[in-house]
Amino acid sequence: MKRLCLAVIAIWIATQAGMGTAGVMVTVGDPGNAADVSGFGAVNYTFNISATEVTNSEYAAFLNAVAATDPNFLYETGMAGATGGITRTGGPGSYSYSVAPGRGDHPVAYVSFYNSLRYANWLNNGSPVGSQGISTTEDGAYTITAAGIAANSIVRNLDAQFFLPSEDEWYKAAFYDPSTSSYFRYATSSNIDPTAEFPVGGSNSGNFNYVVKDTTPVGAYSAALSPYGTFDQLGNVFEWNESIIGANRGIRGGSWYLDGPGFLASSGRGVSSPFSTVGIYGFRIASLPSSGTVPEPGAMAVWSMLALSGCGIRRRRIRN
Repeated sequence: MKRLCLAVIAIWIATQAGMGTAGVMVTVGDPGNAADVSGFGAVNYTFNISATEVTNSEYAAFLNAVAATDPNFLYETGMAGATGGITRTGGPGSYSYSVAPGRGDHPVAYVSFYNSLRYANWLNNGSPVGSQGISTTEDGAYTITAAGIAANSIVRNLDAQFFLPSEDEWYKAAFYDPSTSSYFRYATSSNIDPTAEFPVGGSNSGNFNYVVKDTTPVGAYSAALSPYGTFDQLGNVFEWNESIIGANRGIRGGSWYLDGPGFLASSGRGVSSPFSTVGIYGFRIASLPSSGTVPEPGAMAVWSMLALSGCGIRRRRIRN
């Protein structure tokens, strides 16, 4: 069964269910793989990772659940700008958040590293509604404290179910080819420099180097997948990972802005202040296998039927 076939079907199901494609998780198996020559990518367990970046619609739902008052500045005013997608109305205690027309399926940006952890905590805690605190955003997958922030020492808790990917998890999902036990240079299952172009694009393309001059809907480059079936680990927005690098945190994947192939490649390790909130930083979520989103039974029946019939779409060949 082809990975591209399944990934496209998963996105179709998510769209029909109104989930947003970042709600679709793909499984990264093949535990115990060796690291790449870079030293990254070795993961000795199976995990899930979201097929695409977290979207404006998903982040707006988070804000409406926990940010009627916003002491941790989960909302950044840049989100209301031309390359954002979320607006805020009301005052402290009664803030309300809306997705800008046509921007719901674009990746959320202007999110700091710590606020990506708070989103993971919220998922880990069952997506509760309430003020920002230990039962909603400040504990769960990560215990967020002032001291931990000051020391840049916050790490994943052992019982975490939903979390930000580690750098090794992110790297493996993007570049590792289990069929050959080797790594691609780019997250489009290719070792050749990709092409910056408008979507849909080809199988080795993406949104980078200021060609589109904006983010694009997640999964828009539907032919450009990693071996495990993720989208947009090349371009669109840089994505936070858990790595602690001095006073900074790790970012990978390049963005829609002035980022050429060097930022997009497996060698393109980036760092940034964990407090940065800019229009080219977003994130995706990972989880343990028992925690990932699964289709409803009716959707699963459609998925199986389409898969058995060959999807009814033209698809590129990916080695299994």
